[in-house]
Amino acid sequence: MKMYLSSYELGHDADRLRTMVSVNNNLGYIFNALDFTSADPDRRARRVERNLKEMREIGFECFDLDLRTYFHREDDLRALVRTLGAIWVCGGNVFVLRQAFKLSGFDKILLELNQDADFLYGGYSAGVCVLGPTLKAYQIVDDPTDRPYEGLDEVIWDGVGLLDFVFLPHFQSDHPESEAIDMELAYCKARGLPYQTTRDGEVIIFE
Repeated sequence: MKMYLSSYELGHDADRLRTMVSVNNNLGYIFNALDFTSADPDRRARRVERNLKEMREIGFECFDLDLRTYFHREDDLRALVRTLGAIWVCGGNVFVLRQAFKLSGFDKILLELNQDADFLYGGYSAGVCVLGPTLKAYQIVDDPTDRPYEGLDEVIWDGVGLLDFVFLPHFQSDHPESEAIDMELAYCKARGLPYQTTRDGEVIIFE
């Protein structure tokens, strides 16, 4: 699986992003990291509309892939995802996003897609953080106890495991979470966790 991992939104390599999908430009955009309980619904709707517009402007046919529609319907979600050439996952609360991955079975589907050399996974901030080995460092920024969905009673501390390092976005950037990212970095160093920092605009690409 190809990966385009951005610190914030599309980053500075948006032109390259489109070229990473050669045939199937159908993209499912996952916004479930914005499902945290204090989210403003109007602001969320504007964010979804703006982000979808940005994706269409660089050449993707995209739609809002709401994982809530597929909770406990893993086979249906798998069938849908198999019609796509790419997935994009936005930032927000990584713990909420991880819950949505779990309840829909998308975490399992991602591990299967990792064997598909042509499929593209892209995302930024929480959409990348969720891929790592552990989510424990992120409790400094995000509330791990926020449970907007029914069916999960415990915090999921394990990431999906597609990355072997903790992704630290917004490092030394003009972002309101940048100072807290320094604390996450210290957390990783103190516990010997492998990590990689990215400044806003920077992108990590795997092809």
